[in-house]
Amino acid sequence: MELSFHLCIISLLLLSSKSAAKESEIISRFQRYLQINTAQPKPLYREAADFILSEAASLSLESQTLEFVPGKPLVLLKWPGSDPSLSSVLLNSHTDVVPAEHDKWTHPPFSAHLDSNGDIYARGSQDMKCVGIQYLEAIRRLKASGFEPKRSVYLSFVPDEEIGGHAGAEKFAESDVFKGLNVGIVLDEGLASPTENYRTFYAERCPMWLVIKATGAPGHGAKLYDNTATENLFKSIESVRRFRASQFDLVKAGLKAEGEVVSVNMVFLKAGTPTPTGFVMNLQPSEAEAGFDIRVPPTADQESLERRIAEEWAPSSRNMTFMRGQFKQKVSVLDDSGRPILTATDSSNPWWGLLEEAVKKADGKLGKPEIFPASTDARYFRQLGLPAIGFSPMANTPILLHDHNEFLNKDEYLKGIEIYESIIKAYASYVDHGRSAGSRDEL
Repeated sequence: MELSFHLCIISLLLLSSKSAAKESEIISRFQRYLQINTAQPKPLYREAADFILSEAASLSLESQTLEFVPGKPLVLLKWPGSDPSLSSVLLNSHTDVVPAEHDKWTHPPFSAHLDSNGDIYARGSQDMKCVGIQYLEAIRRLKASGFEPKRSVYLSFVPDEEIGGHAGAEKFAESDVFKGLNVGIVLDEGLASPTENYRTFYAERCPMWLVIKATGAPGHGAKLYDNTATENLFKSIESVRRFRASQFDLVKAGLKAEGEVVSVNMVFLKAGTPTPTGFVMNLQPSEAEAGFDIRVPPTADQESLERRIAEEWAPSSRNMTFMRGQFKQKVSVLDDSGRPILTATDSSNPWWGLLEEAVKKADGKLGKPEIFPASTDARYFRQLGLPAIGFSPMANTPILLHDHNEFLNKDEYLKGIEIYESIIKAYASYVDHGRSAGSRDEL
């Protein structure tokens, strides 16, 4: 009896030791990816690609490296499904990260330091290297369990998302390679959640980066006269400010979420005649400019906003101009079919129901679906009419993307792998017998 008890204790200790060692390996792989400095403007893309390809090889995944722009590799992995007639699942993530001010961090931003609380500090720990490696770890678990997908599962690791995605996801979505994948559903990044509920995103606000220019007669700095360039610009700024306040009030009152309103923020002012030590102080300038970052939800009337810009914010009657059709950046809120760019989150979209059930099965909780307040690569896939869901399984986590001391707790990271394991299994197993299995119309 005593010998049996001791053997049982030894077995438990061995199992616990093996589990701890396995967990350590999983965290170590995450740390190695985080330690590759892929910060803009000089990301080490080759190093990141080599790491991803090495991990793919260890999982016996098919792989190819694409370069739509030289020096900016996109790694595409494939886990073949047993039924190639079914549309595929695409798991997208980006390899680049934003720069970090090293002196503002408690731990170096590319050290992937693991502290005593289990927090992993690194640029990209939330945005979004965690997700890319969680995809791979989930597939590792599924393969170890003997699971075989019916649908093919693709993983894309794309460059340059942090600077617009034009050399990465945009070109990928437009390519013949992408057309050949027969994608039926795309998963991309979301945001951390400070609560126990994971956040999901079915759409995102589209950027309209606007520069307004005012002109007026120059004059002595002591002279008072009407319609100076700066006076005209200030009137426009005040008009913009009132509109911004009206939108922000809806959020403050709890009537709308942040992603459901039009946001407008002034990002630069430009005026004056420069000198080597500053500006000429006794000369009123003949030109003045202001730049605005505008984000428009797909539920808003983009044409109406453009009319407001032309009639209220930059009227020609006040010597104001803006380059209609030549915004610094302007993304339409409509897809290629003329419909609002959003993904259904009801029974009309089976992929949404599958995600809900999969998260629940893995003991996770989802909050109310949201419109992403900024922009992600998912917009390029939604533009084609494909369903795309933004989702990063990080609950009980402060939102620190692009912030100092970005971190993700190791337990949340490990839990996220279980969540993705459940989602990928559900998606890769799904067959709608009531519709044509090989058609995107099944969505």
